[in-house]
Amino acid sequence: MNKAVTVFFSSAGRRVGLVECFRKAARELNFDIEIIAGDLEPRLSAACHVADIRYQLPPVAHPGFVPELLALSVRHRIDLLIPTIDPELIPLSIAASEFAKIGCRVHVSPPETIAIVRDKLKTMSVLARAGAEVPATVAVEEYDSALFRFPVFLKPRSGSAGKGVALIEDPRAMPSHFDEPMIVQEYLPGAEYTVNAFSDCGGSLRSAITHRRLRVRAGEVEKGLTERHLLHAQIARRITAALPDLKGAFCFQLKEDLSGIPKIIEINARFGGGYPLADRAGAPLAKWLLQEAMGETPTFHDNWRPGVLMLRYDDAIFVESDDEYVPHDRL
Repeated sequence: MNKAVTVFFSSAGRRVGLVECFRKAARELNFDIEIIAGDLEPRLSAACHVADIRYQLPPVAHPGFVPELLALSVRHRIDLLIPTIDPELIPLSIAASEFAKIGCRVHVSPPETIAIVRDKLKTMSVLARAGAEVPATVAVEEYDSALFRFPVFLKPRSGSAGKGVALIEDPRAMPSHFDEPMIVQEYLPGAEYTVNAFSDCGGSLRSAITHRRLRVRAGEVEKGLTERHLLHAQIARRITAALPDLKGAFCFQLKEDLSGIPKIIEINARFGGGYPLADRAGAPLAKWLLQEAMGETPTFHDNWRPGVLMLRYDDAIFVESDDEYVPHDRL
């Protein structure tokens, strides 16, 4: 009899590619998989429509968000819960031990690690102390135009998906008021890369897969090409040395300066939006995570293929009747 595994994707949104990577991994492992997806508006979520069961969830900031996921984990005997957006990471990290008590692994690193990677200023500071190359970065309150060569990047301190990022061409264009904590960061003009990586339960880096970000749309790679860079793998090892509790799949972005030196500009302690490219290139992080969650020995390797090109395009899911889902206020 095949093993049965139940996986829940929270804030599933458009992550159809990620869901399909897990279905493929389960087939390769001879697991019978049930996929459940939740979203604030499941009827408008493509990933919810490719799942077996879908639920409406309250907003991440709502006090009932984590209790509802706990209740669903009990109801469906969920083995693995996968957050897909950054705001979920801190509340789910704090509650991870509660999920573990009911046999559900949350794919999230410990709160101390999440607190660092969710704060771009802290991230740069921690990595710089560990000897990693990072761009010059300061809190906007400490910004001094004399210390930066323009243009510079203005970014939300805890932002993601490129939201709120602005390129400031001239010191006089720097805003005087901000609605959230911001940082000023050195502008790096060179090539941009994402590295998808996997760190096992013991904190050992198992694989690091680079793709060049050829085109980006709404903060996610639209066209990407896998490439092998020895230096990028070394940078991945520096990150896991600086953040030894970083667990499971994660990704980070690199951008080259004028001299061609790659510098770390961001870490996401979750599956990145471009992960399906790494999976296609032969780095099955989803399979390794399923193996860990189900108590099997993961088949780690670093034998992925360079030269795999991803060209994303718009597709559609058509819904001609109201699909059934359970609103959060009826649980």
